[in-house]
Amino acid sequence: MKNSDNPIHLSDFDLIYGIGNVGREDDGLGWAFIDAIESMGGTNAKLVRHYQLFFEDVDLLRRHRRVLFVDATKEVTTSQYKVERVQPKLDDTFTSHAISVQSIVAMCQQCYQAYPDVWLLTMKGTSWELSIGLTPEAEDNLKHALAATVSEGIYECLDGVASKDETDEPQISAESTMKPIFDCTRIPT
Repeated sequence: MKNSDNPIHLSDFDLIYGIGNVGREDDGLGWAFIDAIESMGGTNAKLVRHYQLFFEDVDLLRRHRRVLFVDATKEVTTSQYKVERVQPKLDDTFTSHAISVQSIVAMCQQCYQAYPDVWLLTMKGTSWELSIGLTPEAEDNLKHALAATVSEGIYECLDGVASKDETDEPQISAESTMKPIFDCTRIPT
């Protein structure tokens, strides 16, 4: 079964996490998505807004089964929005102020042996100046992403078009096919 044949509805997520800064124009897309979901109602998911990811989010992530992170992107390969399943990967962002979602997921697996099903929705932004409010282009991208996720659900896609991925959804457990990408060595204190 294709992921696109069995979409995940917003009500299936127990954590939806908006990343961004409403004081930097289109960087506020993540928060705007959370605002819109909140105003529509109909979800029991915990809704979170933060300026960036923090190491403490590893603990938050481990407490949930299915998580959707929402953020703005500058990627030139994204025309409106993109949805993808997050694969755990430690990268060089784990030592900076800009931790990636992939690193948070990898640390969650390493430290807690927790394997939530994590997705990332990114929406294209065009301006990042110190100003409140989204650009018209970002507003349009937000509307398209909202319409698709609310009516069709979440599935892997590129710019709003379903991918040709034939893989099944992974099971959400320690016995799942999503095994840690490295062993966790604990140092006694």
